Amino acid sequence: MNQIDVRGMIKRFGSLVAVDRLDLTVSPGQVHGFLGPNGAGKSTTLRTLLGLYHADAGSITVLGADPAREASAINRRVSYVAGDVALWPNLTGAEVLDALAGLRGARRPDVEADLIGRFDFDPDKRVRAYSKGNRQKLALIAAFAAPTELLILDEPTSGLDPLMERLFGSLVSEAAADGRGVLLSSHLLAEVDRLCDYVTIIKDGRQVESAPLSTLRHLSTTTIRVGSPPPGLVDDIAALGISPSESVSDAADGEVGWAVPRSEVPHVLGVLSARGVTDVTCTPASLEELFLRHYGTGVT
Repeated sequence: MNQIDVRGMIKRFGSLVAVDRLDLTVSPGQVHGFLGPNGAGKSTTLRTLLGLYHADAGSITVLGADPAREASAINRRVSYVAGDVALWPNLTGAEVLDALAGLRGARRPDVEADLIGRFDFDPDKRVRAYSKGNRQKLALIAAFAAPTELLILDEPTSGLDPLMERLFGSLVSEAAADGRGVLLSSHLLAEVDRLCDYVTIIKDGRQVESAPLSTLRHLSTTTIRVGSPPPGLVDDIAALGISPSESVSDAADGEVGWAVPRSEVPHVLGVLSARGVTDVTCTPASLEELFLRHYGTGVT
């Protein structure tokens, strides 16, 4: 059974349609990347899953329950981390962990202690003395230590340094290996590319891609680069209807590259082999390329 199952969700704010007929599923052990720029409807969707907003149409279940009616029960079984964590400023980090565990009614103190060590976190300071990065650490410790079945993470590495981002990636992988579903909303495409096995991209509230990342790459182009191509090679490949990519050609002196549809890769490699070319690099499409195929601009 899917841990998140959304079918045809619509959420309006007055005349604004923030989410328009969205389908979204997360299964146990899956790390699902949820992508789109600011204003695309990502946070609205996550808040609806948590019962903070109610959808205007569609079917939504989280861990088999309806968040519009059973938000409290769902939230005891879900770990949620926002990109800008608001915590009790006068409590210490340890007291915050006590409070969150008390609200949930369950705790794994041994896991909590292990994560405090791995994050190099001081739980004895008061929240008001923590930097943004340390507040994120506290929220992540609480989320991953909790005995929950599902993690909903909205820009969770905001404020973390690269070393802590790497630790976060390890924790996501460990959670998935334990059968916990992970829905990760992030503007860091490299992070999603590295961690996620399934991706949904939304634009203006509408879903434009939703598939395993490996499938999306298969449907996209592969970059093939050749260093110091022999005379006539570009014409041979042009005969297949494939022209050099300027952005690739500018990558290095004397190098020529092509953005090749996956179906044409064997034909291009055949031409290169027939020409005796050995200096060849093949690179599958990155998540950034897949994303920009829909947006055409940088991520905000």
